[in-house]
Amino acid sequence: MEKPWLFLYPKEIPHHIEYEEKPVFAFLEEAAESVPHKNAIHFLGKELTFKELYESSLKLANYLSGLGVKKGDRVAVMLPNCPQAVISYFGVLFTGGIVVLTNPLYTERELEHQLNDSGAKWIICLDLLYERVSNVKNATKIEHIIVTSIRDYLPFPKNVIYPFIQKIQHGKNLKIAHGQTTHLFQKALKESSPEKIPINIQPKEDLAVLQYTGGTTGQSKGAMLTHFNLVSNTTMCVHWMYKMKKGEERILGIIPLFHAFGMTVVMNLAIMFFSKMILLPKFNVKEALRTIEKEKPTIFPGAPTIFIALLNDPDIVDYDLCSIEACISGSAPLPVEVQEQFEQITGGRLVEGYGLTEASPVTHANFLWKDSGKKGTIGVPWPDTEAFILSLDKNEPAPPNEIGELVIKGPQVMKGYWKQEEETDKSFYKGEWLKTGDLAYMDEQGYFYIVDRKKDMIIASGFNIYPREIEEVLYEHEAIQEAVVVGIPDEYRGETVKAYIVLKDQATVTAEQLEQYCREKLAPYKVPKQFEFRNELPKTAVGKILRRVLIDEEKQKS
Repeated sequence: MEKPWLFLYPKEIPHHIEYEEKPVFAFLEEAAESVPHKNAIHFLGKELTFKELYESSLKLANYLSGLGVKKGDRVAVMLPNCPQAVISYFGVLFTGGIVVLTNPLYTERELEHQLNDSGAKWIICLDLLYERVSNVKNATKIEHIIVTSIRDYLPFPKNVIYPFIQKIQHGKNLKIAHGQTTHLFQKALKESSPEKIPINIQPKEDLAVLQYTGGTTGQSKGAMLTHFNLVSNTTMCVHWMYKMKKGEERILGIIPLFHAFGMTVVMNLAIMFFSKMILLPKFNVKEALRTIEKEKPTIFPGAPTIFIALLNDPDIVDYDLCSIEACISGSAPLPVEVQEQFEQITGGRLVEGYGLTEASPVTHANFLWKDSGKKGTIGVPWPDTEAFILSLDKNEPAPPNEIGELVIKGPQVMKGYWKQEEETDKSFYKGEWLKTGDLAYMDEQGYFYIVDRKKDMIIASGFNIYPREIEEVLYEHEAIQEAVVVGIPDEYRGETVKAYIVLKDQATVTAEQLEQYCREKLAPYKVPKQFEFRNELPKTAVGKILRRVLIDEEKQKS
């Protein structure tokens, strides 16, 4: 098929890459051999070298092997961004096991579903989550729980103070004993040797990760990502960010590592490129600003809500953020206003990318060091990634500028959904093109534009209305910090447009004023008929606003 975007590539980005067929853990082996004493992780003042990270991962692998983990077994990892999350990820892979990345914010119901669906018998979790895991243990196949604490990898004196902070914040002192089915992470490492387990991995066939979809449109499904899927997507990332210097970059890890975006563009990229990960266990604006000023990250993958929160802190001008050279924003549309403001403050480049869990996750991005002049676009497909727009009514490729469903193909695309052949079949066009569920169009040059989720499109009085267009207009208003638009039931129009608004501190604006503002910028049928002001909006762990929660609320009201 034609690939007009290839003519846009700068000479530094290849059209095709020869990918190594190797397991994901080879990244860590190579780093430990090449730069053993270089720091791989910075965590709240504590640093781990690549050698320490490698040996700790092997020790955990041997301990897990002693608990019965073997090739193909699923092991759940339920941790925030911390050294143990990285050690656990590679520790499981070194056994030949499959990592089931589990969101620490999951409720018991969500956790029970994921554990039962994956069939995991082992889980590695934070001590604060131990009670939640224990409550669902008997309803799942879980046999062993390995428990760790943030305190385990804090430097002195933070490790001494932490239990008191934990008591204040969570109202309890956690004392968990090492036993037959409950195991302490630190004790497990002390009891094990850093010997490599002989394991034969077939990168294109063997799974590395079961990455569960966010569940924003229904119950989550496990995307089967092979070693080759992850190796190829990380390799693409290195080529896309061609100005990166191997061994010299510092990557800020605010995006959760349990999310596909953080796994690839923070963890796997940092280790493949011998770069330091600067990890923060949760996003706090002041802590993030202090960390950027002190640790001077050069690469900052993020979500729009993170960049918006930083920009709306009145003290941002007091911090030195000039170390930031490149930011790729993902997980949700990046408002143009946010992009321009962040670039002005940092002097670095912030561009929008696009991906989805089923593609490891990145498929598209804008060029970081070539001015595309195209605002509001997700950019162009990455090397070896093919994409086209599938017509909504003809079930065939649509011409330029026609809205349809974005479909993609490439070495980073999953094998399918775990134990769901029917869902897998429905998700592919002609058996090989992944249907993203996103409405988009491509212009004549090859730039792609996301219009909206196929399921989020609003149909009012026969008109197709795309929430993103309205949200872009709202984000341009000086009083608005966050905005999301949904369709709500309407007896006359079928659906009508409602906007949920979070205002900036000290800002005031009325619904009537916003309606008038929108009328000046949008066709009448697109103007929100209702505005609701909130202190915050429901979000996923990675910062994606959950329209589904708001729609469910509206259904209950009606």
